[in-house]
Amino acid sequence: MLFVLPLAIVIVIRVFFLGFYSIPSESMMDTIQVGDRVITSKIAPRYPGLSRGDIIVFKDPAHWLSAESSSSSYQNSEYLIKRLIGLPGDTVACKGAGSPITVNGVAIDEKEYIRPGVDPSSITFSVKVTSGHVFVLGDNRSNSADSRYHLNDGDSGLVPESDVVGVGLVVYWPLSRWSVLSSHGSVFSAVPDSGTAAK
Repeated sequence: MLFVLPLAIVIVIRVFFLGFYSIPSESMMDTIQVGDRVITSKIAPRYPGLSRGDIIVFKDPAHWLSAESSSSSYQNSEYLIKRLIGLPGDTVACKGAGSPITVNGVAIDEKEYIRPGVDPSSITFSVKVTSGHVFVLGDNRSNSADSRYHLNDGDSGLVPESDVVGVGLVVYWPLSRWSVLSSHGSVFSAVPDSGTAAK
């Protein structure tokens, strides 16, 4: 009986509070490497809610996995991990290679997390994030089949908030890679609310 309560606590935490995911693709390098294991908060998407810069795990919204990797282990998964860039109401855009991502008309400096030597986006796009959705990008933009590459999927490449199952907290394995996953909120500090977007 001495072991029953601790075991029950662990099970409750695992089922309701924390998620554990293995990373098989290069889309979030160098922040998260292939083979890293990540712990997420299952309650953070609702309490306190999602924020720009969060690293989120979400259900594959429209068969994105087939374009993300040829790895059989990834094909058998139903989840992806990306960085949240746009919230409902935001306009996320880029003029292409050499240009920054803009959110509500304000350019963001992503050097804190984007993979060195990689453009914020090699393609031109502009997306208005609809209610109940978010816009996501990988930190390794040259190898990430993210929102930019699914603009014609019927939902403009957006991820339903209801499909977000966790917000990344830490890389816990391998131990040599242990690190806290930051949302780098300062990157988005100058971005206005969607209702007061820069003209």
